[in-house]
Amino acid sequence: MRLVIARCSVDYIGRLTAHLPLATRLLMVKADGSVSIHADDRAYKPLNWMSPPCRVEEAPGVWRVVNKAGEELRITIEEVLHDTSHELGVDPGLIKDGVEAHLQELLAATPSVLGEGYTLIRREYPTAIGPVDLLCRDADGATIAVEVKRRGEIDGVEQLTRYLELLGRDPLLAPVSGVFAAQEIKPQARVLAEDRGIRCVVLDYHALRGITRDEMTLF
Repeated sequence: MRLVIARCSVDYIGRLTAHLPLATRLLMVKADGSVSIHADDRAYKPLNWMSPPCRVEEAPGVWRVVNKAGEELRITIEEVLHDTSHELGVDPGLIKDGVEAHLQELLAATPSVLGEGYTLIRREYPTAIGPVDLLCRDADGATIAVEVKRRGEIDGVEQLTRYLELLGRDPLLAPVSGVFAAQEIKPQARVLAEDRGIRCVVLDYHALRGITRDEMTLF
């Protein structure tokens, strides 16, 4: 991973245009080829980014990050304050808590509870940015990516959005829809998910285990 702290401005040129005026920011280049621009706030979420596959063309004072669709992230650098690279190695991945992992296991065994006619393609489907909890097909054969959480918050929706963007580039899978499944979904997360065309499913853990009720609430 390469980390560059620089005074820079950023322009995104593609289906939409966006501009970040001159300021000091963190530029992150990951081994998978992705490039993201961060400010000293907003927690994990970048100000702008380019997902792989893309290429980085460096020239004095400017980076051009171009994806295969021809969209461009142009970073104009006034001053570099820090530039370093680190070898992180292979990450073992996120270890989910017991309930979340068991929810995923139960849904993988009975994907039809997520939607009528759903069948499982693979659990922990690998991508360049991490594994998708469940990859399914619906009754019409369309691909569905499922993110499973114990508590559904905005970061989970953002995570699923990134998976959908990446999976949608695979002609063998596209088009890909999303399902955000959790025991509890925060109102802000629901609004964001629905705005992005992601369907929300509220899970009853005990019902899935067959302890109290054999029903789920779908929204």
